[in-house]
Amino acid sequence: MGACASISKSMKCEVGEAPPPEPPQEETTAVVTEANAANKLSHSLPLSLVVKNTASFSISLYIALRVVVMMGRIWNSIKELKAAMIMVVVQIAFAVVNIFYKMAANDGMKMTVLIAYRFLFASAFILPLALFLERKSRPKLTWVVVCQAFLCGLLGGSMAQNLYAQSLVLTSATFATAMTNLVPALTFILAISFRLEKLGFGTTAGKAKVLGTLICIGGAMLLTFYKGAEINIFSTNVNLLHKSQPHQGGHVASSHEEGGNQALGALLIVCCCFSAAAGLIVQTKMIQEYPCLYSSTAMIIFCGTIQAIIFGLWMERDWNQWKLGWNIRLLTVIFTGIVASGFTYTFRAWVVQIKGPLFVSIFNPLMLVLVAIAGSLFLQEKLHLGSVLGAVVIMCGLYVVLWGKGKDLKRISQLMPSKSSRESECIEIIATSSTENNTNMS
Repeated sequence: MGACASISKSMKCEVGEAPPPEPPQEETTAVVTEANAANKLSHSLPLSLVVKNTASFSISLYIALRVVVMMGRIWNSIKELKAAMIMVVVQIAFAVVNIFYKMAANDGMKMTVLIAYRFLFASAFILPLALFLERKSRPKLTWVVVCQAFLCGLLGGSMAQNLYAQSLVLTSATFATAMTNLVPALTFILAISFRLEKLGFGTTAGKAKVLGTLICIGGAMLLTFYKGAEINIFSTNVNLLHKSQPHQGGHVASSHEEGGNQALGALLIVCCCFSAAAGLIVQTKMIQEYPCLYSSTAMIIFCGTIQAIIFGLWMERDWNQWKLGWNIRLLTVIFTGIVASGFTYTFRAWVVQIKGPLFVSIFNPLMLVLVAIAGSLFLQEKLHLGSVLGAVVIMCGLYVVLWGKGKDLKRISQLMPSKSSRESECIEIIATSSTENNTNMS
């Protein structure tokens, strides 16, 4: 066999087939050296060190994941705190509006002129905003929507604002602010009357809405007809109303001389609440026909602007009343038009999108508290026990109504998810109306 192998090998060499090349000696030596070094290094590392490094890596990864989770929770908390802080700023702005109303009236400015200028400034702010934000999602405009916008601008805009401003002058900022919390309850009554909402008295939510409405009405009667002892919060020498006005007593039962004007003021604020509630009913139908929040609001404010200007020119033909100088009048119309009806509306819309309408509505009592404190400190308005008790009762009734609306929304979203968005829009209008109709009738 060895001879055969030698013969075969010699035959391959004869036919010209070269033998396989052998690797260079230097490369083979280097590879063997590296392999030996790696083998020695692996044997030199103790097992305990490997386990320790693995455990350290696992702990570091766990800590990193916990930090990420904690940062997410902190971010959510900051987001919620941001929404709450924005709503506090909104309520402060609404409270300042009431103070500006009293100061402008004290300066001799007619409320019809102030309301006209307020709507004019609000239109200048909200119209470009609506044209920019909803330029691609705006549906076709119909005459039905235009008529609904006109009615909303009249009932919930110019008429309600003029009634509110006149009532504020005749009574007090605290009284007018407290009475506007009747709007959700009156809206519920009108919705039942026009069969836009079912009573549902057999359900817990229906009973809550009926009970809350009765509580609100009882609180309004208590606020109107019961005076009680005078309450002094703080004693300050600051009085932004330098002129003495006979209607600054702040309550309809303060004296026989003031009773006539303040009774008229109470009647005006009740009419304002009914007008605003009717406007909200029309606005609910309008949103269903034209589901663009900013564009529909812009149309309502624009219609309210035209109506307020026409009414103001009809009521006040003295051009000196329409002149705005560098005084409290200009500051009032700028703040109420741009800040109260412009920026705060945008802020509220953002909070409603991330937190819901009921979150916005729970901040309503804050404005009432701020107005009561500011009126007592800076306007020398007298605060009585009847005002406090009536306001507390109205707010309790408001929360009961809102709780019932929340239960309705939860039930509808569970049974018919497709209709939950429409119901949410309706609740958004009703739940936030007590604040909005004080200062921003859009």
